[in-house]
Amino acid sequence: MRVGREIIMSDTTTKHGFHPIDVKPRIGSGYPAPYNQGALTRRKHALGDRAGLSQFGVNYTILPPGQQSALRHWHSHEDEFVFVLEGELALITDEGEETLSAGMCAGFPGGVPNGHQLINRSGAEAVFVEIGSRIAEDEGNYPDDDLHARKTDNGHVFTRKNGDVY
Repeated sequence: MRVGREIIMSDTTTKHGFHPIDVKPRIGSGYPAPYNQGALTRRKHALGDRAGLSQFGVNYTILPPGQQSALRHWHSHEDEFVFVLEGELALITDEGEETLSAGMCAGFPGGVPNGHQLINRSGAEAVFVEIGSRIAEDEGNYPDDDLHARKTDNGHVFTRKNGDVY
């Protein structure tokens, strides 16, 4: 078994339990170029998918120094919640920048047009858990970029704000 990032030998097994690091990560982002540059080495372990959850998603995310969680965005329908486990992150919202450190959390209700993002400005990796609802009608709005996201059965479709597909 693992505690933090250290491996501890154990003969305990469960039918449902697993360690986040054992879930293969998605590296980078699905954003079209050039918007993908800030998250090239971001690692998301999709814990909700691994657990078979369908109503909400859970990601164990590792953010290297200089990387961002996402572009500053807000969701039309989905709620988001983040809980910082390790390190320090800059949380950017319409109100400005604040620091989140290990043990802190933040939430973002769907339908509230307050763009948010996390940036790792430190010299060490930051680790956090993000939880979000899974609502088919959700759209992602990006106030700082010519980008809009719409959910489809095959993932997100990214368009310019005028509707042209990337």
